[in-house]
This record gives sequence, structure tokens and C-alpha cells, in this order.
Amino acid sequence: MTVHFIGAGPGAPDLLTLRGRDLIASCPVCLYAGSLVPEAILGHCPEGAKIVNTASMDLDQIMAEIHAAHADGHDIARLHSGDVSVWSAMGEQLRRIKAAGIPFTVTPGVPSFSAAAAALGAELTLPGVAQSVVLTRTPGRATSMPDGETLTNFAATGATLAIHLSIGNLDQVITDLTPAYGADCPVAVVYRASWPDEQIIHATLSTLKQAMHDGISRTALILVGRAIGADSFDESCLYSTDYDRRYRPQSADSPWASWSHGDD
Repeated sequence: MTVHFIGAGPGAPDLLTLRGRDLIASCPVCLYAGSLVPEAILGHCPEGAKIVNTASMDLDQIMAEIHAAHADGHDIARLHSGDVSVWSAMGEQLRRIKAAGIPFTVTPGVPSFSAAAAALGAELTLPGVAQSVVLTRTPGRATSMPDGETLTNFAATGATLAIHLSIGNLDQVITDLTPAYGADCPVAVVYRASWPDEQIIHATLSTLKQAMHDGISRTALILVGRAIGADSFDESCLYSTDYDRRYRPQSADSPWASWSHGDD
């Protein structure tokens, strides 16, 4: 018996990896975060599967379901929204599963920041503008932030910020970011990226508060940085005709010339 932790993607049922789909189809038990995982994904479960919505369950109740399935010898598909590597609460489940000696696997999923960037039709790392993306959040009721992990510290880098779980702290986000980025810094808020009711708000730090409306109160990602919507930036060397790289050496003297011909 194995617990398969599966990133179920940001919302669109077809933004699910083939591995994730096949694992769901092979498991007679499925535990899913019903508040965020679309029910259409449950269509991959085998006929007769036990399907449990964990949205209203605490950790002890979830582990009880896992232990029961383990006792029956049943594999479990444990579905979390987005990718399980960030803000999924997988870590605390794994700690208990490891202590119990229960086998597990982890299958990544499409993270929400990727879906949001796709909705914008944007690259978050543009040459000469930003080459780093910081995934972060603001303090909330469930989780505080470690010392040093502040928006002001991250803003000082000039990186593109993907701020999760923070739409309710919008005033503080604007206050913390404006000194480093400037009031005219582009911002995009993507609500329920890839879902049918997806909404996108384009603004700047100075106009963001006025651009928001009451319908967006959760499940929204805030993207901040000069790379958002930029059209004036350097071209990378990757496709430059004079860039010497291993798959396109520029001369016989190139260090990549012998490599590209299969020589040692």
C-alpha cells in the first residue's frame, strides 16, 4: 500500500500531469482538498473508489483515513491543489506517514504562479529586468512568517514577486513594496487562474487598491515587478547568431565544436 501525493494543478482539469492522472486511476481510495481541487479531476478515479473530501477534516482525521486504507492494503491518491512542494501541508502528513512506516510517492503539479503567468501571457524573468522569481506570502492566521522573510527584504532584490495567500492583506503589500519598486511598478492580480471564472486585474502599486473589487477575496495571486507587462527589455543571448553554445558552435576553435561532433 502506498500514499501517492499528487499535485492536482491550479484548477483546469486538463492541467494535470499524465503521471498524476494514471495514479488517480489506479487508486481505490482518493483523499482530495475539495475547497480547491476541481471535482472534474475525480472523474479519473476508478469505479467504486472511496472518495473523501478532506476540506473539513483535521490532520488526525486525515491520518485515520490513511491508516484505514493502509490496513486494507489500498493505495491512496492524496490530491492537493497546485504543486505539493509549496503551501500544501504535505510536510506534516509526510512526517506522520514516515513515522508509521507507510510508503509514499510525490508527483508534482502545475503551480498557481505558472498558471497565472500563462493567463497573462507573460515571462516572469526578462533579460535586464528580472532574473529571479520569489514565491512568498504575508503572515496569516494559520502560518506566521520567519524572521527575515519580509516583503520589504524581497523587494530590495528587484525580483518578480509572486505573492500567495495575501489578497486580504493588500494594504500592507502596497505599503511594504512601494518604497523599493516605486508607485508606478506594474502589478497583476490573477483570480482563480485557469478556472472558468478566472479574472485578471492590471494595475500599478499606486492604483491597485482602486482597481480591486469586492468579488476577489481569496484564491488570488499577486504578481509584482518590472517584468510584468514589460515590452522594453534586452534580448537574451540564447538565440543570438553570434552566441557560442554547445548545440551551435560558432567555429572549429569553439570549446563546444568537438563536443557537438561526439568527441570526448
